[in-house]
Amino acid sequence: MNHYLKVTITAALISVLASHTGIKAQTVTLDQFKTIEGWNLIKSDGVSITAQTDKGLSGKSICIAYNFTKGTGYCGIQKLFPIDLPENYEISFYIKAESPSNSFEIKFIDSTGNNVWWVNNRNYNFPTSWQKVRVKPRHISFAWGPTTDTRLKRIDRIEFTVASFVGGSGKIWIDSLTFKTLPPITNEYPNPAVYEISDSLLKPITEILDYQTKSIWYAKNKEKHEILIDFKTPREIGGLKINWAQGKQAKNFDILTSEDSINWEKSAAINSNFNSTSFIRLLELETRYIKIRLNESINTKDIGIIDIDIIKVEESNTLNNFFRYIAKNSPKGYYPRYFLDQASYWTISGVSGDTKEALINEDGMVEVEKAKFSIEPIVKIGQKTYDWSNVKTSQSLEYNIDGKTYDYTPTVNWHTDEVNLQIGLTSYGKANKSSKLIAGYTLKNNTGKNQLVELYLLIRPFQVNPYYQFLNLAGGVGSISQLTASESRNRVDIDNSSLYLTQKFESFSAIPFYSANPAEMILSKRESEMSATDDLGLCSGIVKYSVNLKPQQSHTIFAIAPYHSNKIDESELCIKKIIDTIAKVSDYWRKKTGFVKFRLPGSADDLIKTYRANLMYILINRDIHGIQPGSRSYERSWIRDGSLTSSALLKSGITNEVKEFIELYAQHLYENGKVPCVVDFRGPDPVAEHDSHGQFIYLIHEYFRFSHDTVFLRKMNPYILKTIGYIESLIAERSTDKFRYGTDSLRAFYGLVPESISHEGYSAKPMHSYWDNFFILKGLKDACDIQIALGNQEEYMRIKQITDKFRDDLYNSLNLTIKNHNINYIPGCAELGDFDATSTTIALTPCNEFENLPKPEIYNTFERYYTYFNQRKSNEISWVNFTPYENRIIGSFIMLNQPERAHELINYFLTQQRPQGWYHWAEVVWNDYRTPAFIGDMPHTWVGSDFINAFRNIFVYEDPDHNTLCIGSSLKQDWIDSPQGISVQNLPTYYGYLSYSIAKENDHYIFKIDGNIKIPSKGLCIKNFKGSRLPKRVEMNGREIKTYNENEIRVNEFPCEVKIYY
Repeated sequence: MNHYLKVTITAALISVLASHTGIKAQTVTLDQFKTIEGWNLIKSDGVSITAQTDKGLSGKSICIAYNFTKGTGYCGIQKLFPIDLPENYEISFYIKAESPSNSFEIKFIDSTGNNVWWVNNRNYNFPTSWQKVRVKPRHISFAWGPTTDTRLKRIDRIEFTVASFVGGSGKIWIDSLTFKTLPPITNEYPNPAVYEISDSLLKPITEILDYQTKSIWYAKNKEKHEILIDFKTPREIGGLKINWAQGKQAKNFDILTSEDSINWEKSAAINSNFNSTSFIRLLELETRYIKIRLNESINTKDIGIIDIDIIKVEESNTLNNFFRYIAKNSPKGYYPRYFLDQASYWTISGVSGDTKEALINEDGMVEVEKAKFSIEPIVKIGQKTYDWSNVKTSQSLEYNIDGKTYDYTPTVNWHTDEVNLQIGLTSYGKANKSSKLIAGYTLKNNTGKNQLVELYLLIRPFQVNPYYQFLNLAGGVGSISQLTASESRNRVDIDNSSLYLTQKFESFSAIPFYSANPAEMILSKRESEMSATDDLGLCSGIVKYSVNLKPQQSHTIFAIAPYHSNKIDESELCIKKIIDTIAKVSDYWRKKTGFVKFRLPGSADDLIKTYRANLMYILINRDIHGIQPGSRSYERSWIRDGSLTSSALLKSGITNEVKEFIELYAQHLYENGKVPCVVDFRGPDPVAEHDSHGQFIYLIHEYFRFSHDTVFLRKMNPYILKTIGYIESLIAERSTDKFRYGTDSLRAFYGLVPESISHEGYSAKPMHSYWDNFFILKGLKDACDIQIALGNQEEYMRIKQITDKFRDDLYNSLNLTIKNHNINYIPGCAELGDFDATSTTIALTPCNEFENLPKPEIYNTFERYYTYFNQRKSNEISWVNFTPYENRIIGSFIMLNQPERAHELINYFLTQQRPQGWYHWAEVVWNDYRTPAFIGDMPHTWVGSDFINAFRNIFVYEDPDHNTLCIGSSLKQDWIDSPQGISVQNLPTYYGYLSYSIAKENDHYIFKIDGNIKIPSKGLCIKNFKGSRLPKRVEMNGREIKTYNENEIRVNEFPCEVKIYY
């Protein structure tokens, strides 16, 4: 009997079992691993894998040995198991391993091979001895694929994959793969029976499950009491919520479970409980009976229970879901906003190039350690308590201490009638060595009387990064296993981190999760121990200060957290020194982001602040030399984001960081010249995104155009030539007769690079993306220019031949796709003929292909986008979300000589900064401000660099294909008409540094252009001035010139003073 027949019989048997929903669960063995027959090995570039049979749990198992030789990638085994799935089922297997904590993925693939469902165990702690893994429908989610029906109804293949999280090598054993059909999922269960067990007597209880707060069940402390819950049938539960009578909690109690009421297993032991409501997590527990053994009361007299709720499985199957349940069943403000399913926004603080960054959210919560812990403030005055839920908040980049303002400092302000609280964040020190976070807490008495103000700093195992953030690492619940306050009362040790305080605290309480809720403890004025441990990793701490404030008086307490060590010099706790440090950091960022000087009317302040803030955020998001778009979800270095972000830096006078990024990326090229789409601390990612190769060459050329560093260019040229070789091999794959003479759809692929997930726009299914191909063309063109700059005539001629043919094939494909799909715009990819203006924009800049792009299709593309943009802006159409990558379309309208539209986009996108006081964007903007859904990262600095590049184009942009420099193409009328005029200084360009000023005098404008540039061969071009009105007369350096029309004024002298008369 062959393998396929065996599998088919197994599948048929499962289908028979699934059809008999009335029978009890039955199990079918899918594979006992007596042989590895049928299991196929899969792996990415830079990974080795072997598989063989080995000793199993009872018989044989399959042993997978892997090695991430490049640090990144994935590998695994896959086998055919065609199964029509019943409504409810369980797939199980045993696993053990000798492996670092990489990601372990269990995948289910349909017959097309394109649609994938999975259980994604990120950073999986592999068991070292045999452990059973059960997979039920609720554990499985849709991973990717083009299907619109994401319900898993049939499996074709099962795959076990190890994906690099930390890299390294290891071995994994899997045994006894089985499938069990389960009874249909239901939420309809019999009403449980509840009994009190006292002195071996069983007495029914009616008070506990009646959900009436007036009815309370009591037990005397001197008696031994147990509560028995009989569900009358086995059922899955997620935990218990016990609402205690006030002051009558059980201090110590146990939770036991049983299938038969005879044999009991202890599922939880709660000690030192002072919660008014206890939330006990019983992870995916299936049982018929639960027994609550009440051991001791907190008051030594009696125990009172108001009611007990059963927590559903889905309400506690993850820690994040558990705390969402807790937050919704607790007073508002007890837990971070996002646990109430309200979106929460944040920004970052850090040192340029450091691998660690802190976060602060709009409510003033500070995440000190990624995925670990945060600090939440609470203020109390008399009987009035203030937290994030009952104060007015505002956000800014200005921290005010003692009447002095420090900019470039992320700040949250709490406003109340009685008191204000400012929370300001600064990071300082040497990146990756001595860097530290400063969190300042400034209280101000708003009244005309003396006030005693209590400030509480809650140290909690929650992240600022919300639970709905899932990429790269899971947001939400963090981890604190141990918390200890020092005897000196100015330091708290949190696992491997420390928090230092400039003022000795009045008291400190360390609290295990099951002992008490920190917010509730503050209200009850109860203090706890100075040290605590929590096996669940859910410890909390409360730092308390009492501050006497005179009318309008302020008082600041600083907390300092070293990023890379636990120790600081005591002198660093001097308040004057801390304020001096904040001032120096503020001054550093002001200078670093202020190379280009803008003097514009006040109406442009938000543009300039956004420009400068995002330069700061870009540098903070850098890890060592890696330019990264984020510090949490996107803490990796993409060449795509990095090349365009590098261009923004170069245009802002920041060059060395770009050079370091190029050197970093060059180290990670594959031997065949393939440029990885992304690299991180593990190494290069093997996933194919074919824009990467052109972007790498473009990046090097862009750096050269601003730096004119020929020595470095020559050093990089071998990498460029190697990349060109890889590009040639890709083009060759689509240059065969199959594509040359095939159907129209196949011919549309001819001469392109193969399909890829591209800019992740086609992650559902790889496509022949024009984004990829325009960047390939850009890389080829830049490689030609590089060879000319280096005097490599032979290489120039060779690459130019490749470039010319590729350009012809690209436009043949583009035109054929437009015809095949009967469209009147530039498509996103050849297969779909899809509309994607945000992607098409790169054909205009940086790829400079306007002259060659099909007309009127390129105009139609952005006309269609503009119509959609206006409909969305005015809410004429229903919309859910958008990505602010659309910022780059600002530059498209500038290139298309439509500056009014460019400014319409700018004005709208500025309103979509959340919150606006921090001047940045997320990757995704949701129509409903509080939608709790994935937003990428904040600040997302590829989005930020898109804005910087577009903003810079308002003032100047290069037109290298026409050897000219375009100046002032999108200056607003109210800017140039303002009484003080405008000026821009030190604008870096390909030709040197440009400065200019514009002043209005009666019937003319004086346009002074100077700086330090080598004027391009076709001179300078002042574009779209005064709304593209035709001047009456133009003078250059005192002479009348005629080289102008309504759209442009051409000048060929430098420096020069141009007078424009109307």
